[in-house]
Amino acid sequence: METVEQITASGGRAFAIRADVSQADQVDELVAHSVATMGGIDILVNNAGIAQVAPLEQIEIETWDRLLGVHLRGTFLVTRLVLPMMYEQGYGKIINTVSQLAHSGSPGLTHYTAAKGAIISMTRSLALEIGERDINVNCVAPGATKTPILDDVPEELLEEVRQGIPKKRIAEVEDIVPAYVFLASDESRHFQGQTLSPNGGDVFI
Repeated sequence: METVEQITASGGRAFAIRADVSQADQVDELVAHSVATMGGIDILVNNAGIAQVAPLEQIEIETWDRLLGVHLRGTFLVTRLVLPMMYEQGYGKIINTVSQLAHSGSPGLTHYTAAKGAIISMTRSLALEIGERDINVNCVAPGATKTPILDDVPEELLEEVRQGIPKKRIAEVEDIVPAYVFLASDESRHFQGQTLSPNGGDVFI
């Protein structure tokens, strides 16, 4: 709600709705409410995500399904509903959040990296399907960033991650946002099926 208040205070329009993007009925409601409230969807950012660290042999089947459900199935379900609207209006920007770890891999995150890698592949295939339309689909693959997803990570592990980044720091959200703003703007009109990775040099893509 804080974000909604900030947007409205600056003169914009915003609303918040709770939905589990892995559930088709909730995605239907989310998209329908968005269209009814705002009159349409020009920019879609698929950003829902969860994470849990465990060796592959200790990952429960339910955990695997849940993580891929939120990341991969969620991206599919929302995009599947929004894309025909963009086709009809002849314009749109789709930005999928992935991770630099989809390129490098990471022990204990096989389910997470599998989901993110699949989204990158999905983005590339969709870019080919879109063809000459004035619609762009791309990815942002942030490096480690100070968000709630890191809240439960021990400080010693965060320090290890920090030392492995050439910039020697974990990103602030403000370091990541410009990639999204660029891809949401018309200046990105010739970017299609690409992955921008603000990661401080952690992984070269």
